[in-house]
Amino acid sequence: MCGIAGIINFAGVEEKESLLWRMIGLLQHRGPDASGIYNDGPVGLAHARLSIIDLESGDQPIHNEDKSVWLVFNGEIFNYPELRKELLAKGHQFYTKSDTEVIVHLYEEKGLDFFYDLNGQFALALWDKNREKLILGRDRLGIRPLYYYCKDGRLVFGSEIKAVFADRSIVKNLDTETLGDIFTGWTPLGEKTPFAGIRQIPPGCWGCFSGRGLEINRYWNLSFDGSGEDDRSLDDWTEELSEVLTDAIRIRLRADVPVGAYLSGGLDSTLISSLVKKKFNNRLCTFSVGFTDAQFDETVFQKEAVNSLGTEHRSINCAEEDIGRFFPEVVRHAEAPMLRTAPTPLFQLSQLVQESDFKVVLTGEGADEIFAGYNIFKEDQVRRFWARQPDSVMRPRLLERLYPYIFEEGNSRARSFLEGFFKRNLSDTGNPTYSHLLRWLNTRQLHNFFTPEVKEKVGSFADYVERFKALLPKDFMAWPSLSRAQYNEATNFMPGYLLSSQGDRMTMAHSIEGRFPFLDHRVVELAGRIPPRYKLNGLNEKFILKRVAQGLIPENLAKRPKQPYRAPIKTSFFGEKAPQYVAEMLSEKVIKEYGYFDSRKVGRLVTKCEKQSGALLSERENMALVGILSTQLLSYQFKV
Repeated sequence: MCGIAGIINFAGVEEKESLLWRMIGLLQHRGPDASGIYNDGPVGLAHARLSIIDLESGDQPIHNEDKSVWLVFNGEIFNYPELRKELLAKGHQFYTKSDTEVIVHLYEEKGLDFFYDLNGQFALALWDKNREKLILGRDRLGIRPLYYYCKDGRLVFGSEIKAVFADRSIVKNLDTETLGDIFTGWTPLGEKTPFAGIRQIPPGCWGCFSGRGLEINRYWNLSFDGSGEDDRSLDDWTEELSEVLTDAIRIRLRADVPVGAYLSGGLDSTLISSLVKKKFNNRLCTFSVGFTDAQFDETVFQKEAVNSLGTEHRSINCAEEDIGRFFPEVVRHAEAPMLRTAPTPLFQLSQLVQESDFKVVLTGEGADEIFAGYNIFKEDQVRRFWARQPDSVMRPRLLERLYPYIFEEGNSRARSFLEGFFKRNLSDTGNPTYSHLLRWLNTRQLHNFFTPEVKEKVGSFADYVERFKALLPKDFMAWPSLSRAQYNEATNFMPGYLLSSQGDRMTMAHSIEGRFPFLDHRVVELAGRIPPRYKLNGLNEKFILKRVAQGLIPENLAKRPKQPYRAPIKTSFFGEKAPQYVAEMLSEKVIKEYGYFDSRKVGRLVTKCEKQSGALLSERENMALVGILSTQLLSYQFKV
């Protein structure tokens, strides 16, 4: 895993070398092992290397035989040995043993169709000197980031936005509409980023930049159309999934350095670790994070998994003051406002991995999206069932299965609130965004903290929904309802937050590469064909994945209800050990200076946090606190 950056200027001659070194210098955390640049004519490419495959000769930029094709690459191509063998048979000559060099020869052989052959997680920039065009490309699921700024025949790109901003001619402003989008659906929509003028290559797409401008094309579509073979038995599906997932793990163990694994104690990570141990590696080192706050802690399940699998295990225990202390650094790496503190413990966990002399970890991300593990999928099914008889008293009681801790307390007020919340827009089942509307509407209330001027620029909720709908496939409404909910989650929240702020940025902050077997495109495409009833069986989530796990992991770990990964919020920023920056960033003076939030409303929230140190904030108030603080920190750090 690495960092890449570059400048392409078709509009005039410029001195690029010093800027290229400055850009790649800002990405040294992504690639501390080596760095290099290619600077010729209109193009300059830069690379910071994290050495994982071909430690001796794999430095970049990489070129073909006659040096007419140059490449900088961030990521891994897991099927590179098979591709290399095919290319050697066709006469291509290699000067390294790296997976990166496979790409330049594959481009020579197949042109832009080479993307179809890659099984990997990547962002790349390929310069075709003879045709004078730059190809920017990103993996199918959006695991690795790639940002750019394009204006007047000149394009600047980088693995992170901070590298793009190394070009001081590019103005740094937060994009108000995108800020509103994040305070609605947690992430930017489409190609946009939190910064005005900075775009991203979307997942599954490549861009071609030449003297004629920039053209973006899609080479892969995520599909959950559910049009699987209904006559196939559950056992057949389970066997195929087990085989494909095992192979996805196998090729993700390819490395010239040790490979570890994250182990949360849940189904997904425990299954991955179990398959590694039983199929490929008798010595596996696993890593986990626990919390001093018991309501977030899963240590007891992690210990059970470790004892069952027999892994060499290392863990950290995250306290509230740790989250407060590291949060500014987390925001700097994430380069985006966020509504949760959950990335912070993962930032600490990647530091533990680095200190343990590992560079690569396998993780379980993606399983919830492709096998329907979240409550939002169950909510969608319950509400659709309820909508067929809106006056039913019994049907909404299915919500008790999702949130038993609310109903068990005998709190009639909480019950009434919950049922009232889920009854909103109940009959709007034909809306393509039905599964997510309530969540968005709830998060949207955070807009009350914006100033009137920002609210006016953000636009309406209806506008947000329409812009989201415009990104959906043409045949979307022909899909089963669960498939639609999965697509909405997997194309928005997953790449925009889970794989970014909580994924790539937190691992790469400490030069760690995360690998995601569940996001092997073969696993994802298979999941899209599996009938919905085998993913969400009644209200039993990840039904088929639990079948795969039978006999491999302890039964109570496989069957225990999913515990959403979260971290403490208010207690991390207020109390005896409150970090000093919080008071400054949320002060009336600085709130007014940056101009995004209403200082009176923020002041009331701060007062509540300070005066009720023993009381809990509501879910919405916690999100508001993190969202406001992260936005303020981002503004401060990037001097916008």
